Amino acid sequence: ARDSGATRSRGNRAVSRADAGRYVCRATNKHGSAVRSIVVTVEYEPSIGETGCPARRLWVEGTPAELACAASGNPPPHVACAKLGDSQDPPPASPNVTRAHAGTYQCRATNTHGSAFRNVTVAVEYSPAAVSLRVLPSANVSRGASFSVECRAEGLPTPTYGWALPLAPTLRFAADNRSVAVAGAAAANRGLYTCTATNRHGQRAGSVMVRVDESWLALAASLGSLGAVTAVGLAAAGGYYLKSTACKKGEYNVRDAEGSSEAACLHRQRHDRGEVYGIQLTQP
Repeated sequence: ARDSGATRSRGNRAVSRADAGRYVCRATNKHGSAVRSIVVTVEYEPSIGETGCPARRLWVEGTPAELACAASGNPPPHVACAKLGDSQDPPPASPNVTRAHAGTYQCRATNTHGSAFRNVTVAVEYSPAAVSLRVLPSANVSRGASFSVECRAEGLPTPTYGWALPLAPTLRFAADNRSVAVAGAAAANRGLYTCTATNRHGQRAGSVMVRVDESWLALAASLGSLGAVTAVGLAAAGGYYLKSTACKKGEYNVRDAEGSSEAACLHRQRHDRGEVYGIQLTQP
């Protein structure tokens, strides 16, 4: 009988794990009895369940790499886990987790009665990395043209994005904040565009310089300045011409011209150049 007192029936039957335990055997006749106890152990092949070996694991980059799976069986089974497609098992406590550890592992529990297998999928989370920015169509933008700046980063969980950039009224951000578009580039849009990718494990930033090309404006300004200088020069030359010809041509009234600049000019020209000018008198 079991320790609990229940009597086991005689005869052959299939052994189950429930048969394990302590039994008390009692022999009796008219002269007395003898008692002896015995411990019965039931051995069985291994099994691996969800409780001792979850099918999905989440590791964090930089922490010790450890993949433990508990299996039942008697004798206690030996459990080993290996990444599928990889001939070597990851050490139980080192090296530290890297993104290369992500993948599917197969755990095998073995004892003298057989083996059991279970696949475990491992995901590795890590802080944002490899932040890159791209300006489309180019980081050298012509004034009035449209352009966009895209930000990309690796990371798990998927990073969120933030920007530090020149403030301008023409900015338009994408729904996921991964890019910013500018319509009609102006001087206010040139400068450093910095994107920061963030998740629960950290953050990382990247930057790109955008230049707005205004060389045609400078050329126009130069041409405008040159035109202004040319106009002033032509005006001065025209004034000189008119002034010089005024002393040579025209009709003069002697009475009105006497003591005037025209008369002085006539006298000066006559004395300086030795030229003789005729004055046509007009009727008063």
